[in-house]
Amino acid sequence: MLLNGKVALVTGASRGIGAAIARELAAQGAAVGVNYYRSEAAAGEVVAAIQSAGGRAVALAADVRDGDAVRMMADRLAAEFGGVDVLVNNALHNYRFDPVANVPFERMDWDGFQDQIDGTVRAAVHTCQAVLPHFRARGGGRIVNILTNLITHPVVQYHAYTTAKSAMLGFSRNLAAELGPENVTVNMIAGGLIMTTAASEPTTPEVQEIVRGSTPLRRLGQPDDIARAVTALASDLLGFATGQYIAVDGGLTMP
Repeated sequence: MLLNGKVALVTGASRGIGAAIARELAAQGAAVGVNYYRSEAAAGEVVAAIQSAGGRAVALAADVRDGDAVRMMADRLAAEFGGVDVLVNNALHNYRFDPVANVPFERMDWDGFQDQIDGTVRAAVHTCQAVLPHFRARGGGRIVNILTNLITHPVVQYHAYTTAKSAMLGFSRNLAAELGPENVTVNMIAGGLIMTTAASEPTTPEVQEIVRGSTPLRRLGQPDDIARAVTALASDLLGFATGQYIAVDGGLTMP
C-alpha cells in the first residue's frame, strides 16, 4: 500500500470530496484523522466505514478557522497514531455552487470575500502551522491543498470562493519554497465540477451540460477522482513534486 504506516489529517472529511479522500488514504494504509465542524454523525459514518474495511481512523471536531482548536486536533491525532505525515486542506466553509442564486459582483460586499478567505486561507495557515512540528519529528511531510479550476476557467463567476482559492495558490507556493529543505512538499489539486456533493448539488443541469460538453473526457468529476490524485501526491509516487498546481478536471483546463 502506498501509505502504509503514514498518518493523515483531512479537513472537512465528513462528506463529499473530503470523505472520499479519507477513505482512499485509509485504503492505501494511512491512519486518518477525519475532521468535521458540525457533522458529527456523518464523520462517525466515515470512520466506521474505514474501520469496517480494516483501516484506522478517528473523528476530530474542530473549526479550522480556530488556531487553538486546530493545534489540539493535530496533537490529538499524533497522540492517537504516533505522529502526522500528511495534511489535506479540503474544508469548504459555507458555500454552494448555485449559478441561479450567485450574486453579481456589483451587489457583493466585503463580508462575503472575508468569509471565504477565513474559511480557506486562514484555515490553511492554522492547519499547516499545527502539523509542522509533527512533520519535523517524522523527518518530513506532505501537504495537499484542494483548489479549483475556476481560477483558470471561471465558467461561473463565484467571486468570493475563487478569490480565496486563488490566494491559496500563492500561499502554497511560498510554503513549498520555504519547507522544501525540510523534506515537506506542498502541492495543489484543482478540481472541476464534482457531482454530486452538498456544495455542487445546486448546479443546474444547463451548467452541468456546458461543463460536460466542454470537457475532453466528456464527463463530470466524481469525489474519487480527486481522492486518487490526492493519494498520489501524499505518497512517494510524486515525492519530487512540490509547488505544483495540478488540474484534475478531465482536461477542461490545461494550465
